[in-house]
Amino acid sequence: MTSSSLQACQLIVRATLVDIVDRNKFDHWYETEHLPDALKAFKAQRAWRGWSQTNPLVHFAFYEFTNLAEADAIQTSPALAALIAEFDRVWGKRVVRTREVIEIAGTLKTT
Repeated sequence: MTSSSLQACQLIVRATLVDIVDRNKFDHWYETEHLPDALKAFKAQRAWRGWSQTNPLVHFAFYEFTNLAEADAIQTSPALAALIAEFDRVWGKRVVRTREVIEIAGTLKTT
């Protein structure tokens, strides 16, 4: 078994729009500006995003890191602080966000 500090991890950002009228603008901005900027700033292995099919106001972004130490370091980094400042400048109180670091506990593949 591999040490937990060496397991792949993800930073998951859940963004909830206050008003559905912002969805198209938010979607375009996140796809063309924020996700590429965050991927580069975080030095993550990869990033992807999607919209909840349960609640059309909820957007998720996923950033994958090689290990827990990398994912944890992002939470107090100048890179995240700068991205939060830019997000808040653009969206203000129109979007509420939460962040979680998830350690991958196991994976399965079909045979």
